[in-house]
Order: sequence, then structure tokens, then C-alpha cells
Amino acid sequence: MMRIKVFSCVAVCATMGLYAQQSENVELEEVVVSAVRVNDSVPMAYSNFSRAQIEKLNLGQDIPMLLNYTPSMVATSYDGMGIGYTDFRIRGIDNSRINVTINGIPYNDADSQTSFFVNLQDFASSVGSIQIQRGVGASTFGAAAFGASVSIATQNPAEEAYAQYATSVGSFSTFKNTLQVATGDLNGFALEARLSSITSDGYVDRATADLKSYYLNAMIELKEDRSKLNVLAFGGSETTGLSFFGLDRAGLESNRTLNLDGIYYDSQGNERVYPNQTDNYIQEHMQVHYSLKIDSSSEFSLSAHYTDSDGYYEQIQDFDNPFVFFRGITELLGDGSDYASRANLNSDFFGLVSGYVKRKKNHELRLGLGLNSYQGEQYGEAIAADAPALAELPFRFYANNTTKNEFNAFSKLNATVTDGLSAYVDLQLRGVSYRALGSLFAEGASLDVDEDFLFFNPKLGLRYELNRSQLFLSYARANREPSRVDFENGSPRPERLDDFELGYRLNNTKWALNATAFFMDYTDQLVLTGALDAFNFPIRENVGSSYRTGLELDASFVFSPKWTASGNLTLSRHRNRDYVVFRNESLESLGNTAISFAPERIAAAQLAYEFSENSAVTLFFKNVSEQFMSNIEHPDSLIDGYSVFDLNFNHSFKFNKGIERLTLTVQLNNLLNALYENNGYFYSFDDQGETFYGAAFYPQAPRTILTGLTFRF
Repeated sequence: MMRIKVFSCVAVCATMGLYAQQSENVELEEVVVSAVRVNDSVPMAYSNFSRAQIEKLNLGQDIPMLLNYTPSMVATSYDGMGIGYTDFRIRGIDNSRINVTINGIPYNDADSQTSFFVNLQDFASSVGSIQIQRGVGASTFGAAAFGASVSIATQNPAEEAYAQYATSVGSFSTFKNTLQVATGDLNGFALEARLSSITSDGYVDRATADLKSYYLNAMIELKEDRSKLNVLAFGGSETTGLSFFGLDRAGLESNRTLNLDGIYYDSQGNERVYPNQTDNYIQEHMQVHYSLKIDSSSEFSLSAHYTDSDGYYEQIQDFDNPFVFFRGITELLGDGSDYASRANLNSDFFGLVSGYVKRKKNHELRLGLGLNSYQGEQYGEAIAADAPALAELPFRFYANNTTKNEFNAFSKLNATVTDGLSAYVDLQLRGVSYRALGSLFAEGASLDVDEDFLFFNPKLGLRYELNRSQLFLSYARANREPSRVDFENGSPRPERLDDFELGYRLNNTKWALNATAFFMDYTDQLVLTGALDAFNFPIRENVGSSYRTGLELDASFVFSPKWTASGNLTLSRHRNRDYVVFRNESLESLGNTAISFAPERIAAAQLAYEFSENSAVTLFFKNVSEQFMSNIEHPDSLIDGYSVFDLNFNHSFKFNKGIERLTLTVQLNNLLNALYENNGYFYSFDDQGETFYGAAFYPQAPRTILTGLTFRF
């Protein structure tokens, strides 16, 4: 924490000093992220989320919550408010199967393959745009996309100097404060910095969030605007109350805010709450991007990156609680003893990625090469116990290490075949070396992985253009290695996806339509079982043959200069072919079953009215159909469908002196006060030859309000 404070103070002081200087304005272009992005010339389904859309909604909630109204998206939170631990799925595919990059740099944790947005505290305040590619998408760096790719690009340093302070307050003691300053262009140099703090009690009891972050972005133009150097440093700390236990249906009826995490019974049988049942993590990023305009038709880019992560879970282990997971020191303490532990994770992730683009009249060629390395250490320590067996604390009771190296090379060619017809070819070679060794938290369990993978992922497509409309057809293959949690829970196989997509785009002056039909055929797909491991990671299993198919519709219409409407609808089907389950001490074939956490209908809509150029109100609507948390379609695992309305009001006041602009934003979430859940877990256990089942759900907040003021100087 101290290094963050010192670094941040230095950054702000330097920025304020440069802010006092003046010079002519020169437009500063962003560092190239186009190596992993697409446009209408590429035969793929995608959506862009602009800076203006982000600013309208950015009152402290995490990035998944801001993207909730994009096609095929389901966003959820563990605190109910959308601040701290949040998650998302696209086309029914979980977070760990979605590739996320920041300025083209992989963000997914290399070991778990999951993206933890809790470690991007208030990052939306520094984002310029987000692109979501559904399906396999174009080749990118990092973990393979098995359902979607999310490309986040930070905003350019402003070409004019400014200072901005944003503050917001909302339900459940939610507060956000953000200070941003920029130098503007100083003869080819520009600097932008941000400091942020977000706190919230959360809707769920003790699901608190204390998030602090910094961001520094410096850009230098070299050689008469032919080359640019962009240096970014960003990171922060998070302390969040654990709220992964969830509630069963009876608990939802009696007290939706009850948090069972951290509740235990002392030696006298009194119920207690452990005061530090928390996740504590610091993550810091450094990115250096260099781009060179070789000539009028070609460009080269080279990026280096480093991510330092360090943190721990702290929690109580109560042996009177039947859902305790940690058993690694039972032999020392004996059953019936309670102890507090810390599960530590320290990691380093670094690498180089490069890109080259050559544009000609009838074709565009893109080349990419990436080399990345991850080194991680995990260990658990007992830090307090009510038994005298442990004379010296902390006592380490498990430890393991991971090394993962990856190379990624791709070439993309988009060429005109004849008038109106173009072809797209994208070839990727990806190699992974994965080593993991050591003891685990479960009693007697260990990890011993020594695997190498080499994947070839081709993507082919045709696009036909008719006036203002386009028709496209594409095929893409993706292969993916298992993640750490998969190796911890068995002997997993790598999975393969063949993705077939047929799309239609129509853009008119007043309305637009995008329609995509998809068929995603999986071999050895690692699907969610519904259960969680000791660190609350979802457990997956290979299911042999499975598929996802559906239709996505995305449309917008301008009724008048004041009224606009947009919406999207996904109708889909997700099936395991001939699913086999072990229960009641025997194997049982269930035939075709629904894949877990995959609703068959996802719909969203927006209706906006502009009172004036500076004032608008938008009504949002979200509908998600029922979904199972299991692959056996067990009724206890059913999450009911839900519909939610949100209302956003935004008004800007312009001034001539002092304050340039004051913006008022009011966001009413869950306007009709619906009681709903959109996430949870499902588990089973055997007792005397019979299988029993249970489920828990994460309640989302009822009606809440967030109100913000932004002062621009």
C-alpha cells in the first residue's frame, strides 16, 4: 500500500507542475490497439461501447455492470450493488472463457484464466472505448476466446489541459471520488493522471468494498509524428468483504441480506462473526507501447508489459460448519477446533507483443507476435487457532508454484475478391508450457502438472456488401488449455470449439440492424458444474460433445432529434450431448441436457429522450430467462428469470469562467424494486449410497440510487 501512495503522490505532483505550462494544441493519436480489434469490413459479430456511453453510467460500478446492456451479456455481482466482486457471461459462457485485453495486453489471470475486474478499480474513468467480439472473434493475445473477446482501450491523453473532479454518493453508503488532471499537448508530449477511491457497504451484509487506484498515461510524439511512445502505469488496492456463501431459497425468503461468510461458533457455542473475513489484494501494471509509421501504408508496433500482484484471502475455518473446505491441518488441531487462515497469492506476469499492418487498395495484412510469462506462488497459513497444538504462528500448511509460458503468432488478411465481395483469413499458432507443483489446501492433495500444448486456430470468412447492407459468413476454430482449477479437480483434456456464424448488417440514416446466427460446436468443453472450490472458483468438467446455437438481434432507431431507441435480443439453445452423471454410486446417462448458467433468452432495450444538447434521460430494460446452475437440470438449481428497469438522468451546466462544465448524473437501478438473483452455485454429496443436492443464490439489490457531480476545470 505504501508504494502505491508514494508513486501516486509523485505522479500527481509531476502532473500538476506540467499542467501550468502552455503550448499549441496538437492532436494526439492513440497507441495502436487495432491488432486485436475489428470493424465492419471483417465478417464477425461485434459491439462497440464508446467513451460517451461509459461517462453516462460511470458512478463507481465495475466494468461488467456498465456492459450489462450489450448483446448476449449477463452481468452479476456478489455484493448486490455491482461494486467489488462482479462477474459476467456472454452467450452463456463464463468469465474464464472470455479473452480480455487492455490496450492489446492480456488481462486474464494466466493461471485461472479469469478476469478479476475488482482489481481494475474505477478503471472506467480512464477507458476510451470497449469492443466486444462475440464468438471466437479475431485472433488476440492471451487466453483463447471461447465465447467472446473484450478489448479495452484507455483514452488518449487530452490535447488540452484540464482538471476534473468527480464525486458520487449512493445507496448502502456508496461513495466515489475521482481526481483527474492532464497537461494537454506540450510540443509532442502529454501527460494524464488519475487518483480514485470507492467505498461501499454493499447490499449484502459485510460485503464491503474499499477500492483505491491510480492511473498515469504519458505519450510522446517522436520523429515528426512518425512514431509515438506511450507509457502507462496503473493499479490499486482492494479490500472486500467475502460474500460467496450465498443463500438457499428459505434464506432468501427470510433475510436476503444475510451473509453467512465469517460466521462461526466459539468454544462456548456462541455465534460470532470473524471481523476480517476479507479479500485483500494489490495489483499494479506497467505498459510501454511504441508505434512507428513506416510509410503511408504500413505501421509497426511493439509493446512491453509487467503486472505485479500480491494479496491474500483471510477467513475463519469453523469445523462445526458442514461447508468448511480447508482441512489441511486437521491432523494438528483435531476436529472441532477453529482456526483463522490466510490463502496467499503472489504473481508476476510480463511479456512482449508486437504488430505490423500493411494496407493496400484491395487488401490489408496484419501480423502479430506475443511472448508472455507468468510466475505464481500460492501458500496457506494458519494465523490464529483456539487449540494449543500450534505453538508458533503463522503455520504454513500448503504451498505450490506455477510457471506458465506462452507464445502467440497470427496473420490476418482481409482482401477484396470482386466488387462487393471480400475474404478474410486469420491464422493463429499458439503454444503453452504449463508447470505447477506443490501441496494444496485439501488434506493430502497435491498439484503436479507438466504439460505442453500447441494449437492451430484458423478463421475464415466472406463478406458481401449491398448498398448500405452487408452479409457475412464465417468459420473459426479455437483450442484452449485447461486452467489451474481444472487440474486441481481431475485430469482435464484441452477443449476445442468450431464456431460457424452467419450475419447481416444494415445501416441507414435513421436506423440500424445487426443480426447474427451462430452455431458453436464443442469437443471436450469444460462446462461449469455449478460447484465452487475452496477459493470460490467455479469448478468445471469435460463433457465430451456439446453445442451452443442461437440468433442475436441488435437494432437502433432515431425517431426524431430528441427520441432514440435501441435494443437487442438473443434467443439461444445450449446443450450437452448425452450427458453422463455419477450419482447414487453408479453412472447414469441423462441424454441431452441444458448447459449450466446459459439462459435461452437475453434481452435489453434503451429509450432515450434529449431535452436539449446538454440534458437527457434514458430508460433501460433488461430481461433474462430462467437458467439452470447444473448440467442435470435439477429443479433446485433453477435460477428464475427476471426483468429489471433502470433510469439514468444526465445534465451538464456550462460556464464561462472557472468551472468549464458541471455535470449532474442520477442513476436509479432496479426502478420497480424487483427481488431477483442471477448467479449462485449448486453442489451435491453422497451419504450411505444416496446422492443429495443443495443450492445457494446471490441476491441482487432492490431499488438503489447513485448520484454524481463532475466538475471540469
